[in-house]
Amino acid sequence: MAGKSNLPSNRSSSGDIAAFLQTAARTPALSQVKGRLIFAVDATMSRQPTWDRAAEIQTDMFEVAQSIGGLGVQLVYFRGRGEFDVSEWTTSARALAQRMTGVTCRSGFTQLRRVLSHAGEEARRTKVGALVYVGDSVEENAEAIAKQAGLLALLGVPAFMFHEGYDSNAEAVFREVARLTHGVYAHFDTGSAKQLRELLQAAAVYAAGGAPALKDYGDRLGGDVLRLARAMRHEG
Repeated sequence: MAGKSNLPSNRSSSGDIAAFLQTAARTPALSQVKGRLIFAVDATMSRQPTWDRAAEIQTDMFEVAQSIGGLGVQLVYFRGRGEFDVSEWTTSARALAQRMTGVTCRSGFTQLRRVLSHAGEEARRTKVGALVYVGDSVEENAEAIAKQAGLLALLGVPAFMFHEGYDSNAEAVFREVARLTHGVYAHFDTGSAKQLRELLQAAAVYAAGGAPALKDYGDRLGGDVLRLARAMRHEG
C-alpha cells in the first residue's frame, strides 16, 4: 500500500475551487467571441518597464471587450538574436498574464516587419479585428515595413501603433504603418500606465465591436480614447 507521503501536501480549499469555477464560467470559448486582437510588444532590452506595465494591465482589454461580445488575444513578442514568439489564441486574461510575466526582455533588434507579416498570415486563416503594436524604436528598412503594411491593409487589419518615447524615426515609421493599414498612431509617455491602459482598452473595444463601439466608448471616456476614436472614423 502506498504511504501517505505520496499524497499531495496541499489541497485547494472550497473557496479556491469556487473562485476557479466562477472564473472559468465567465471565460468564453474562442468560437464565441466576436473579436480577435493580436497584441505585439517589442521585448528588446529597453522595453522591460513597459513590458511589466503591459503585463499588469492587459486584463483590462478582456474586461472592456466582454460586454461587447468578448475578445480572443494572441501575444506576439520579439527579443534577443532573432527570437520571435507567438502564443496560442486565448480568451483568458489570466492565461495571457501568466505568459507575459514569465518573459524577460533581452537586447536585440526590432522585428516590426515580421510582426506585420505574421498578422497577415493569421488574417488569412481567420478574421483579425486589429493589430496592437507597442514599441519605442525601429531598426529596420522603412520601405520593407511599408510594403508589409500595405499587404496587411489588403486583409482589412488596422494597426494600432502605440509609441513610447520620442524616437523621431520610429514615429515616422509607426505613423506610416498606421496610415497604410487605416489604423491609428498614438504616443504615450514613459511611465504612464494609465495612458497605456486606456489605449489598449480602446483597441480591444475596436477589435470586438468595430468603429461604432469605439465611438461610443470614446464619447464616454474622452481624452486619448476619444481622439483615437475620431482618428479611426477619419481613416474609415
